[in-house]
Amino acid sequence: MDKLKIIGGKRLHGEVNISGAKNAALPLIAASILVNGKTYFTNVPDLMDITSIRLLLEDLGATCKASKGYLEVDGSSIKKIEAEYDLVRKMRASILVLGPLVARFGHAKVSMPGGCAIGARPVNMHLSGLEALGASISIEHGYIEAKADRLIGNEIYFDMPTVTGTENLMMAAALAKGSSVLRNAAKEPEIVALADALNKMGAKINGAGTAIITVEGVKNLSSADIKIIPDRIETGTFMVAVAATGGDVLIKGCEPDHIGGLINKLKAADTTIIPSTDSIRIIGNKPIKNVDIKTLPYPGFPTDMQAQFMTLMAIANGNSMIHESIFENRFVHANELLRMGADISISSGNIAMVRGVKKLQAAQVMASDLRASASLVIAGLVAEGTTVISRVYHMDRGYEAIEKKLSLLGADIERI
Repeated sequence: MDKLKIIGGKRLHGEVNISGAKNAALPLIAASILVNGKTYFTNVPDLMDITSIRLLLEDLGATCKASKGYLEVDGSSIKKIEAEYDLVRKMRASILVLGPLVARFGHAKVSMPGGCAIGARPVNMHLSGLEALGASISIEHGYIEAKADRLIGNEIYFDMPTVTGTENLMMAAALAKGSSVLRNAAKEPEIVALADALNKMGAKINGAGTAIITVEGVKNLSSADIKIIPDRIETGTFMVAVAATGGDVLIKGCEPDHIGGLINKLKAADTTIIPSTDSIRIIGNKPIKNVDIKTLPYPGFPTDMQAQFMTLMAIANGNSMIHESIFENRFVHANELLRMGADISISSGNIAMVRGVKKLQAAQVMASDLRASASLVIAGLVAEGTTVISRVYHMDRGYEAIEKKLSLLGADIERI
């Protein structure tokens, strides 16, 4: 099993290019199920999750052709409507095939999803939304089964904003008969990217990026060329790494407008940030100022950046309060940071008190999920000595060649 070995103490400097966004690519690739023809994707990141959803589509009968940064999906050959457990268990985003399958074929059977252990992420809002569109839903033997001769447009209200729920139901409504309105919808850039792609395929969607999305159903969608947007979480992870090491890096091929919540907090931590249209120069300054954060749905501070920011606050000057309001079990990385000399205490209500220390110490640590792995990488970059991180397969789900990119910035990091 691969591990990462990091010798800390090196300032990051130079330029780095951001890859396509995993969280945008997955729903976009799932949307190719809606097309009785070919969909072409560029700026596709080389990640385990991308491989997982490609294998899932191929198992359904789609023909996929992949090369570096490119994926072609031909959905005309899809015959199977069952997404099996062995494929779905590896990735929670596999639930995104449910809406497209029932919308196009009138029948879908999808295993209950697996993925990272960062708290309960129920799919009840996906299912109630499909029921509102006229599908009959049953759950037996670990599988969700949805049936409908044709989905019928309706109003759907989300109890709370859900990204994958909004994506799933937006795709389902695209082929429904009549109009649908999604209220209290998620506003993330990935939602806008999916709506833009569906419209390019012939859908009629308005309001993406706001709390109310309207979808006028069409009979079918057609082939399109889709470019994956830059990964805002990879961008943020490099920003925090540069701030933590006191480095100076130009981050290229990113969307600064997508990470305003993080930029504001990094500025408050006394980090110099110079954004332009598609790049950000970030200069880390010492001492790092203590900053409180609370994770919130977009455009608030992203939960996917909480672990990385905790590492930054672990070496800040003063105490910081970190409130995780999205997932209830997303402080597992704190125990590993404690092994490296951090001073962190967790209280009820998903609140962590982080008391900044002068330095972290290298140790053998273990990643528990995708973003936790990134937080430990940042900790290893600033720690004294040699850090070894195990279970980095979590990281490979969402970061394309992160050790190679960090090496080009001067980090002493290698995969072993």
